[in-house]
Amino acid sequence: MTAVENVRLPAPTILVIDDAHIARMHARRALSGAGFAVVEAADGHEGLMQLRRHPEIGLVFCDMNMPRMNGIEFLEWVKATPGLAVPHVVMLTAEMLPNLVQTAKHLGVRSWLRKPCHPALIVATANAIVGAQRSSPEQMT
Repeated sequence: MTAVENVRLPAPTILVIDDAHIARMHARRALSGAGFAVVEAADGHEGLMQLRRHPEIGLVFCDMNMPRMNGIEFLEWVKATPGLAVPHVVMLTAEMLPNLVQTAKHLGVRSWLRKPCHPALIVATANAIVGAQRSSPEQMT
């Protein structure tokens, strides 16, 4: 006899990449308060290092303008690096120039949040994107 039961899976790890410490802090507090594990990076270069260290990352919130490696460069490196993939990237930025939006879309970005962004909107976005992954049917015998 087989029964189907909903099993709550652990929340995926979220990477927040932003050179503004206060923006990372607000995002981290909101997301961890909602049950997500959060990893931080101050620029795209650190973001790449975190992706390598934490293969469990399932969602990235990424700023556009950062030192050393900006958001577009980060996306280009992720796309060009075999074995380094992120299912979902949300740009969290004040930049909404059409050419940047188009480039980011080409590199796999599906969502944008405009800064300044209320922490509740960050949590709602994370829940909307990964919510389906947090509970899934599991067959029990």
